[in-house]
Amino acid sequence: MASTSSDQWKKTAAKLELNETRKQEIKEAFDLFDVDRSGTIDVKELKIAMQALGFEPKKGEIKKIIAEIDKEGIGTISFEDFLAIMSVKMSEKEEILKGFKLFADDNTGSITLNNIKRVAKELGENVTHDELKKMLDEADRDRDGEINEEEFLRMMKKTTLY
Repeated sequence: MASTSSDQWKKTAAKLELNETRKQEIKEAFDLFDVDRSGTIDVKELKIAMQALGFEPKKGEIKKIIAEIDKEGIGTISFEDFLAIMSVKMSEKEEILKGFKLFADDNTGSITLNNIKRVAKELGENVTHDELKKMLDEADRDRDGEINEEEFLRMMKKTTLY
């Protein structure tokens, strides 16, 4: 018998190491919406529960997750499935933030044009000042001349790498 997508989420999540604090955060977010303590939440509440954990899922992403998890069309998601989904999502986010820290290595908490120049040079990329400035401006939503974690995450999500 072929594995279901729900099983795939669980297999992927099992390979990840999520600390107890993170698991507790996920449980608390889930419990906010599991008002009848049935161990399930309504699929309509998935987006809100994910937002409670700091994610901004798009409608298409939510539909895809629901289609993969709720194959029978029951309309609910178990805590086990929610934990698997959020474990994978949190791991992806943490990997992207590691990338952020590689750029923002000067303990400022943001990526500057100088940080981008340094990384381009280290990678042997021949990129002009104007091209690098354009990259920074593309991601710099608040126009402060730097890229913060939120802007970096948004940019990575836009490129579908996250």
